[in-house]
Amino acid sequence: MLTVTSVNVNGLRAAAKKGFVEWLADTEADVLCLQEVRAEPQQLPEQVRTPDGWHVVHAPAATKGRAGVSLYTRREPDRIQVGFGSGEFDGSGRYVEADLPGVTVASLYLPSGEVGTERQDEKVRFMGEFLAYLKGLRERAAADGREVVVSGDWNIAHQQADLKNWRGNTKNSGFLPEERAWLGQVFDPADGGYVDVVRALHPDVEGPYTWWSYRGRAFENDSGWRIDLAVASPGLAVRAVKVVVERAASHAERWSDHAPVTVVFDR
Repeated sequence: MLTVTSVNVNGLRAAAKKGFVEWLADTEADVLCLQEVRAEPQQLPEQVRTPDGWHVVHAPAATKGRAGVSLYTRREPDRIQVGFGSGEFDGSGRYVEADLPGVTVASLYLPSGEVGTERQDEKVRFMGEFLAYLKGLRERAAADGREVVVSGDWNIAHQQADLKNWRGNTKNSGFLPEERAWLGQVFDPADGGYVDVVRALHPDVEGPYTWWSYRGRAFENDSGWRIDLAVASPGLAVRAVKVVVERAASHAERWSDHAPVTVVFDR
């Protein structure tokens, strides 16, 4: 079995004080993908920076206090790569990948965007470059007899079932028609060629949501978004046997505004 968990920690130093350390000690994941770490490695407590039993690579953003992704693997990777060959984005702390036996695993933090601002323009540029990279990654992996899984905060809800208040968000970043169409390209067998693993296993459910705003009573009302995705090559996706969204039992027990998303693959 291969168990891959992904979570946007919304600041790893803060999460470590609120329950992440205890969660990490209990997880049965083989691979852990973190996003929005927002810290240099030396700023992290040792039990988070280099925990026992894990091989860890941190990829902070050049802009301090922003973004940042990390990969934790039980087995030492055969290869590690930070960034995806982008002159603009390789220093932005948004992508890291590692080769394990038979599979390439990656942690992604796609820009969130904001309509009418440079942040949205940046998101569009990122999506354009990243789709081309994803295609090449899948093709190279297939030629090498490998599978691929890119887990992380994709910051796009693909379908109406992926967010509670879809009607009120059709003009907001994260649910724009062009963003949804782009994600459709990622999942098109004739284009990106990847599979949304959670949706493939649960085709007819609302959500399951993975992010809830800290504003109002979004968490209590389960008014969330499903934007934390496990996106896999078809050969690996068909071996997914279980998905768990580790939603906290109560608002007080949350250590992030996102919930960990865990996928178990039968290898």
